[in-house]
Amino acid sequence: MSRARAQVPFSRAQFEERLFGALRWVVIAFLALITLAPFYYMVLLSVKPIDALLLDPGRLWVSTKEFTLSTYEEVLKPTSEGGQGFLDMLANSALASIGAVVLTMLAAIPGSYAVSRLRFFGGRHISALFLAVYLFPATLLAVPLFVMFARMGLQGSLVGLAIVYIAQTVPVSIYMMKNYFITIPFSIEEAAALDGCSRLQTIRKVVLPLAAPSLMATGLYIFMIAWNEFLFALLFLAATPENWTVSLGLQQLANGIEVSKTVLMAGSVVLTIPVVVLFLAAERLLTEGLTSGADKS
Repeated sequence: MSRARAQVPFSRAQFEERLFGALRWVVIAFLALITLAPFYYMVLLSVKPIDALLLDPGRLWVSTKEFTLSTYEEVLKPTSEGGQGFLDMLANSALASIGAVVLTMLAAIPGSYAVSRLRFFGGRHISALFLAVYLFPATLLAVPLFVMFARMGLQGSLVGLAIVYIAQTVPVSIYMMKNYFITIPFSIEEAAALDGCSRLQTIRKVVLPLAAPSLMATGLYIFMIAWNEFLFALLFLAATPENWTVSLGLQQLANGIEVSKTVLMAGSVVLTIPVVVLFLAAERLLTEGLTSGADKS
């Protein structure tokens, strides 16, 4: 009997399962390599002295004797002390990005809930209309927004920049959260209504806690857009260097003739690390399904 089992041919399903299982790890390793390798080289250059980089730019390691953090000191040191002032720019970027997240969520949460729950004329096509905004280049909005905010006296301020970012972030935020609100069972809201909750109380006490993963993912996406945005920051803050964001500071380093590439890489690391840390800190809420088991008969 055991000999008969040994002679059973290898099934096609088992072959495909093992093949695609192996290919999956190959693809994951390849994607991890092409994602992490540039970041590793960027960090490597940022802790090398410029003379070691010029002598051997292709070396993929740094010795303990060559390891230095002077580039980060130069990047973070205030301009009054001969540095690049990235510490102040980090604070400016954080204020503008957090302000954009708060303002966008205040507008997108009721908008996405209305699109997902309420019935009105054109509601089935409203999502496509929101995404149609991205068919137009950002430069098309730049000039009228600049003129309008200049007349309002908000040119050169971080508050005005955060408000400007709403034009870029609200449409995609409504689209993202609408798709999540649809997955929340309507029976939960009906049960809350039977318990005496109003529509606003239902949204605040029931819908929003269940939609926490979507809110976190959308907020993180908005933050990354505002943190890395360059065009509007350049247009609105060019005349006020004290309000410059990190993206403007990094562009200044890239255009600087006397700035070494190691300092430029240190600035790039400073720009990248906050988003990476924020993403890792929010990973649990991004992956956890809070709605599982919420609607039980």
